[in-house]
Amino acid sequence: MTATADAEAAANGLTPLADYLGSVLRRLRALPPLDLDLTQAYGNVLAEDVVAPHSFPAFDQAAVDGYAARWEDISGGSRGPGYVPAPSGIPGGRSIRLNVVGDLGAASWRPVRLTPGSCFSVAAGAPLPIGADVVVPVEWTDQGMAAVEIFRAPKRGYGVRRAGEELPAGTLLARAGTYVSPALVAVFAATGIGHVVVRPSPRVVIVATGDELVDVGRGSQPGQVVDTNSHALTAAAAEAGALAYRVGICDDDPEGLRGLLEDQTLRADLIITTGGTGTGPGDMVRRILSRREGGRAGPVTFTEVALYPGTALGFGTVGAEEVPVVCLPGEPGAALIGFEVLARPAIQLLAGAEPVFRPSVRAHLLETVSSPTGLREFRPAHVAERRGGGYTVQPLAGGPFTLSGLAEANGLLVLGERVTTAAAGSTVDVLLLDRRR
Repeated sequence: MTATADAEAAANGLTPLADYLGSVLRRLRALPPLDLDLTQAYGNVLAEDVVAPHSFPAFDQAAVDGYAARWEDISGGSRGPGYVPAPSGIPGGRSIRLNVVGDLGAASWRPVRLTPGSCFSVAAGAPLPIGADVVVPVEWTDQGMAAVEIFRAPKRGYGVRRAGEELPAGTLLARAGTYVSPALVAVFAATGIGHVVVRPSPRVVIVATGDELVDVGRGSQPGQVVDTNSHALTAAAAEAGALAYRVGICDDDPEGLRGLLEDQTLRADLIITTGGTGTGPGDMVRRILSRREGGRAGPVTFTEVALYPGTALGFGTVGAEEVPVVCLPGEPGAALIGFEVLARPAIQLLAGAEPVFRPSVRAHLLETVSSPTGLREFRPAHVAERRGGGYTVQPLAGGPFTLSGLAEANGLLVLGERVTTAAAGSTVDVLLLDRRR
């Protein structure tokens, strides 16, 4: 954000988004680390660097089913006692026949040694005989048992995996802040790691507020609004890697809201409320959580942020444990955008993830759009890669408030505070959404 944009936001009585995010995230700390069994580590974030204690592979082994041999025997360079020239196939006008002196499987453990003109039948994963430097695939032979005829000679080293070839002992496998993926679990296991130190997945509680709310499974009537937000935000928190708990609907009752939030601090690392962040007579969340008591400020501060949609956001702590609470607007589109901008980075920071923000790209805008001055707009869009490189972005119909656009979007077009019109063909910033489709 530029200094001019900051000044414009301040002149409008709004806090620049970058300043607000910085002030919130500086108040959060990653959750304390814990040691987890490898089978439980998936989805958590590493709290410390992980180094391979052992090499992978741990020993020289066959990479394919076939015959472990000395390359000089099958290339015709050796004339040992087991060597028998055959009439055709290998360059030079003949195939090669070698004596098969044993079979080795993945469970074989006794060391064996090759002698000139001999080979071992081996299964993929079996330890290599001493002296072997090539494995001839089964399909390149007559699959003989006492002796094998080889019709095609592979290059030296074919079908062989040397100890530590992929991951030598001491290799940095992953840095602190990395999500533990299924493939990373496999890497840890292969190098002899049974436990890792991770940050626990944040426990996030979602509460929807408002007398007008009714639960899903019915249509809205006058004076009623179906509770969209608590369901959507619970899904969004889970997608962000949290253990998400939907409490449901809380009426606009001051004592009821206070009691509910106090109760939830026992199982929450972060509480997200939705609704009641404005300044209207029915905005009870703001009135209750920002109320001064005993000369002290309320536990939550509500700020008018230069953000579109949903300028009114709240952040603070509740309960004796001072559990962080994020207060989002009640309009569903604004709530989801507010989650992306504020709540999701907070979850990532608590989880110890790096970076905490979505990845972004610069993209070629396909359609002219307008944006409110003085506000940073996040608009649902579809991002595509161009054949020649780079990206294009198509704004979706309806702007940021439409749920159908958010459901279809795989990116959020970002229009800065000073942008009132972005012309087709211009280059714009886009946040990439990790949508599994």
